Amino acid sequence: MKFLALVGIVALIWLVGLFAFADRVRGFTPAPEPERADGIVALTGPSAERVNAAIRLLEQDKGERVLISGVNREVRRQELRELTPGSNRLFNCCVDLGFEAETTNGNAQEIAAWARAKGYDSLIVVTSDYHMPRSLLELRSAAPDLELTPYAVSTPSLDNSRWWRAAVTARRMTLEYVKYLAVLGREALHRVTGHNERPSIETPAEDSPAPKADSQ
Repeated sequence: MKFLALVGIVALIWLVGLFAFADRVRGFTPAPEPERADGIVALTGPSAERVNAAIRLLEQDKGERVLISGVNREVRRQELRELTPGSNRLFNCCVDLGFEAETTNGNAQEIAAWARAKGYDSLIVVTSDYHMPRSLLELRSAAPDLELTPYAVSTPSLDNSRWWRAAVTARRMTLEYVKYLAVLGREALHRVTGHNERPSIETPAEDSPAPKADSQ
């Protein structure tokens, strides 16, 4: 009986955490107008909206340059340009493409290296609302000195406060919560052991990373 009670308590804590996580996700949108930062980064994903949002911020002079992290190696620069609205001049002069990242962890490493190379101290981070908590956690681990401003792209299906009633939205939120907990656990282990090397726990960059010209 004690074991069953313990399992029930753990399950209840997990469930409360899931709903708290969902409230945090829904609180990221609509994204407030960000203050200007040194640079803007977009983590690619299943649609082009993240990249489009980052380009719009660049047009509004919210950063000096944009990095699109996690671009599919098969996507050429011109093909990506054709998917995004805005100025050809700005895209050609001020947009960098990152082809190395295949996971959110990889996005964080790629973004951290880019920021160091550019001498940037502050970034606006553009990704989907449900993906933002994990992205910020990974980025703060990879580059703890960077000032990060979240700019989340809304996922319309998650706007409903009863997201848990639909199988698709419940699956998406729950899967992202599990991935988030995995990163939290990894970081906790890192602090306890004092290891400088990050344990090799990788989570997929996105549920559907195609066309991956638009990550996790």
